[in-house]
Amino acid sequence: MFTGLIEEVGTIESIIKSGKSGRMSIKADKVLTGTKVGDSISTNGVCLTVIRVAPKSFTADVMAETMRMSNLENLSSGDRVNLERALCLSERVGGHMVSGHIDGLGIITKIGNEDNAIWITIETSGDLLRYIVKKGSIAIDGVSLTVAYVDAAIFKVAIIPHTKSATTLEGKKAGDQVNLECDIVGKYIEKLLMPSSQKTDQENIHMDFLNKYGFL
Repeated sequence: MFTGLIEEVGTIESIIKSGKSGRMSIKADKVLTGTKVGDSISTNGVCLTVIRVAPKSFTADVMAETMRMSNLENLSSGDRVNLERALCLSERVGGHMVSGHIDGLGIITKIGNEDNAIWITIETSGDLLRYIVKKGSIAIDGVSLTVAYVDAAIFKVAIIPHTKSATTLEGKKAGDQVNLECDIVGKYIEKLLMPSSQKTDQENIHMDFLNKYGFL
């Protein structure tokens, strides 16, 4: 679990692809402190498990499903990524609860300025937009941000200069892909409400079986 408050920007040292999966080594500094094999590090919002720690880098395996659901597949040596260690509950939570499990991709369609704010407009699918609400939270490449506008096709966020300079959002431009993770609360509520109005085929078959043999 993460907060979406980026600790540092790392650099891809190498990516070795094998079929649909791969292995990624990332140059870093701050996130290596206290990190050991088996720990989780959010990389552009994707929860990766550390398999090796070196003095100036860490290595993680990236499975095929992660490649399909995120923009990690498009990264190459020299690219910059947002990094955050897993949440330590002894510290303040300044962002929101981020799982590191990407829901899908968005495309930046517009970037503009308003005084000290930078507005970013992102287009994504209706499957994701259903969970995005105005003034709610969303993680973009692992960065916890507040939704300022949403409609049936796009949503917008506004970032302050600090967020721009402390993350990879500084280098983003129209046409770039970004990883999106919607606030998990909405997904849990939807899942809990669905069983009250729908029955699965398995449940119906089970009820017929009980009725046939005199249990009902």
